[in-house]
Amino acid sequence: MHPVLRIVLQRLSLGVLTLFIVSFVIFTAVNMLPGDFAEAILGQGATPEAIASIRRDLGLDQPFITRYFIWLGDMLRGDLGVSYAQLNFQSNMGATELKTVVQQIAPRFDNTMFLAGVAALIAVPFAVGLGILAALYRNSVFDKVVNVGTLTSISSPEFFLAYILVLFLAVLNPVLPSISNIYQGIGFADRLTATLLPALTLTLVVTAHMMRMTRAAIINLLASPYIEMARLKGTKPLRIIVKHALPNAWAPIINVIALNLAYLITGVVVVEVVFNYPGIGQLFVDAVKNRDIPVVQACCLIFAGAYILLNLAADILSILSNPRLRHPK
Repeated sequence: MHPVLRIVLQRLSLGVLTLFIVSFVIFTAVNMLPGDFAEAILGQGATPEAIASIRRDLGLDQPFITRYFIWLGDMLRGDLGVSYAQLNFQSNMGATELKTVVQQIAPRFDNTMFLAGVAALIAVPFAVGLGILAALYRNSVFDKVVNVGTLTSISSPEFFLAYILVLFLAVLNPVLPSISNIYQGIGFADRLTATLLPALTLTLVVTAHMMRMTRAAIINLLASPYIEMARLKGTKPLRIIVKHALPNAWAPIINVIALNLAYLITGVVVVEVVFNYPGIGQLFVDAVKNRDIPVVQACCLIFAGAYILLNLAADILSILSNPRLRHPK
């Protein structure tokens, strides 16, 4: 078997095993929360008979391990159940049509992916470009200013950066909306405008890691013999970095980009809450407040799956970028 294929299959197998372990940890952690889920649905004035009935209907009276494997089997079939909040609404208002957890999450997931995509399109070229320029003019004033600026942004809490952007871009200079008012059927231009402020916040958070890794990887390669040869031939410094150093520095850069892309999906909770952005992060916070356990478990599983998948993608791309593995002797 080709070494690349063998390593890729090993990484995929490890990713599936990790996701299985994470699913068990998520289910265990959520079910260790204090309080009774049935009582949370029915309220404190519910009778013991009503609580026992709802626990039986929800399967909460079964052993823990049985409930886990039932949930795991349903999840593998794409059935994440119905939210407890909707069951509570049905019991109080007499509603007959209930949305499944998948139906609730689908539009929110689309919004979060759109936000992450916009942030990635801004952050990745910006960070790599800054890293190249910082390596080209290392130890200069520009290099020091870029390093200080990126370290300041990554050291600041997300909500602080968000409020600073709101102050300058929505209050003092009202060019962007401070609240992400996204609704069904919104046009692309309006959706993009409503997404820019949270996307810029995420950009400030993730730029530093990618910029510093790009700079460090390129500087490490600048002492290589083939770089010295290119210098002796009179090749311009920028061309040396872009054409000779950058292609050989992609492995660590890809890793840090993938990790930060994972953060753009899994770390959006604070940003979505600040801007009232209707994504998975906002849904997750609402579900925690309402003790909506199926939705909490589904959101956690999506976050974990996205993080594991992007880490796998980073590993595989790093392997493919290694010529010694692509062309074994």
